[in-house]
Amino acid sequence: MTEQRGKVYLVGAGPGDVVHLTVKAYNLLGQAQVLVYDALVDDQLLQCVPSDCLKLDVGKRGGKPSTPQTEINKLLVKHCQQGKQVVRLKSGDPFIFGRCTSEIEALKASSCEFEVIPGISSALAAPLLAGIPLTDPVLSRCFAVFTAHEPEALDWEALSRLETLVILMGGQHLPEIVHQLLRYGRSRLTPIAIIRWAGTPNQEIWVAQLSNILEQTTGLSLSPVVIVIGEVVGLRNFLQPEKIYFEDSTTAKTSSLPNMSSNFPPSPHLPLAGKTILVTRSSGQSSQFSDRLTASGAKVIEMPALEIVPPTSWEALDNAIANLSDFHWLILTSTNGVDYFFARLNAQGKDTRALASVKIAVVGEKTAKSLKQQGIQPDFIPPDFVADSLVENFPEELLGKKILFPRVESGGREILVKELTVKGAEVIEVAAYQSSCPSSVSSPTKLALQNRTIDVITFASSKTVQFFYQLTSTIFANNGDGNQSSVVANQLEGICIASIGPQTSKTCQSLFGRVDVEAEEYTLDGLTQALIQWATK
Repeated sequence: MTEQRGKVYLVGAGPGDVVHLTVKAYNLLGQAQVLVYDALVDDQLLQCVPSDCLKLDVGKRGGKPSTPQTEINKLLVKHCQQGKQVVRLKSGDPFIFGRCTSEIEALKASSCEFEVIPGISSALAAPLLAGIPLTDPVLSRCFAVFTAHEPEALDWEALSRLETLVILMGGQHLPEIVHQLLRYGRSRLTPIAIIRWAGTPNQEIWVAQLSNILEQTTGLSLSPVVIVIGEVVGLRNFLQPEKIYFEDSTTAKTSSLPNMSSNFPPSPHLPLAGKTILVTRSSGQSSQFSDRLTASGAKVIEMPALEIVPPTSWEALDNAIANLSDFHWLILTSTNGVDYFFARLNAQGKDTRALASVKIAVVGEKTAKSLKQQGIQPDFIPPDFVADSLVENFPEELLGKKILFPRVESGGREILVKELTVKGAEVIEVAAYQSSCPSSVSSPTKLALQNRTIDVITFASSKTVQFFYQLTSTIFANNGDGNQSSVVANQLEGICIASIGPQTSKTCQSLFGRVDVEAEEYTLDGLTQALIQWATK
């Protein structure tokens, strides 16, 4: 048997959203066995890798603990030598301040195969997304890109003579940048633009002049930012399709972009046009729901609020699989249950033939679709997309039936088991997976919550409500009276809370004190329709 040969791909992630990836980069993420990624890589890109991909955060941010470059080099070599397909995901382009030289030297020294995949640098994308052209036949016949991480090392006299400057990693040194340019003769009236979180829903732009930009940005966190200096900054007033201004005409702070997939506003005729929707979801979950909302005109921010992981032990599930012929029915109530049950079935050397004598009931269209992808048609789907309906409409007498129920290890609803037992069934519950709370919230999502730029938050399960509450309690910890529940509820005031169904709504009521929209049909399509009805009233 030929041993698999490892390879490291040094991939540019672009400025933010997945739509700014190259096609090759996107395909490589989908095949990655190991992902080694930087701090400024958007969380949504982490959902593009397979569920079993090993994800290693080696991000470097100023003033915070970071992984030494030598350790990053060792990680790349180690996993490549183990025969893995490794994606080293870097913000922007790998060869523009991407520290690639050290990594490539380490890979070559260890005879590791590698390939560099270009990405769109924020130095080019940020001005474009802000409507600022870097070249112009009259105003800018050249531009320079440089990092101000070490301003004392730069030739400011030479830089001040160039028509257009694009500065990365300069937020902390803005006063020094302004001082040096004015010192070497740059006009105090020279336009300057500061673009923060380019290519995300939280993109913000401050436009001023060298004389007053410090006054306009005092006290603000200018990281990550791209700074553009030159007369071309003034062209954005003529080239932007639509702007919303705050404060005054001297310093324009532009609102979040209409959508990460486009720099142009959605059609005003679309029912969700002008609405920013925060979609809470499972890590690794498909973005089909977000795509539906975007197609209806919404700006969508995705927030992983739940991670699905293996159970503490496989023992109970393995025992059940070894004795499948003892069961009359198999009940599956989620796509996670389907995925983990069949993955474990395969791990035990069995396939769908082991279920020949077992009937299968599922709850929900998505669960049924997931089962069909395994090549199996369910024997029973209840008319309503909730577990309660399964018992009420079960197709045969339950007395004496032995039922296998693979489910979440903890925190699931007990009512289904209780009602089946009351009807005389013997229900064997086995842990097939576990749900856990993510460790953090991405910076763009955190900013959107803190700045209250969100119109709607959607929830598709009680667990996402609970974990969202847990995560936002930390974000809003310093914004209230100490009562955790009231702090979160107060911070969400004015934001529409949208639920997929009664049980999710019950949890929303418990933690937030309200639900504003509930789907009539308990599916993501139903939730989309409910939001459209809400928005068009």
